[in-house]
Amino acid sequence: MPDRDPEFRLGSVLATTFTGTRTERCGMPVERIPTPARLTDWLREVGLPIDACSPADLVAAVDLREAIHAAATARALDRPLPHGAVDVINAASARATASAALTRDGDRRWLLGGPSAVTAALSVVAADAIEILAGVRPGTLALCASPTCRAAFFDTSRGRTRRWCDMNTCGNHEKKARLRARRT
Repeated sequence: MPDRDPEFRLGSVLATTFTGTRTERCGMPVERIPTPARLTDWLREVGLPIDACSPADLVAAVDLREAIHAAATARALDRPLPHGAVDVINAASARATASAALTRDGDRRWLLGGPSAVTAALSVVAADAIEILAGVRPGTLALCASPTCRAAFFDTSRGRTRRWCDMNTCGNHEKKARLRARRT
């Protein structure tokens, strides 16, 4: 039986959810979009439906993801944003052909149109990254307290004291480890 692809970790912030397609960055890295088909699946999952991705689209997506992660990490550590990362994010955002549309239910969905829907989808992700990196939205960038994860996440908790990228994964692992340590 072939190995199943790892589940996507979905959050409420598109840009940091995108950086979460590579997890356990400081341990045994888990790549959640290893193929163009998995990138297609992820884009559909986050409301950016496209027909298909090419290998070149996957390369562009990984470049953007790593640029967002580098910039978010720098911001979380109160360091200057890496110039190369800023250039990649800005270039992806500038290729925008997507537009927001309001559904009759009052939700937002993206119309990707144009000849390269993948480019439009990635421009939406880049624009979201710009908003959180520039401090447009209330919240702060932080890094997961897990020593193997260190994922960037956008903390909108009241006191900005969140420690884990996801309580159901990293936070739960830490709680289990503390419980095991107390029992021994």
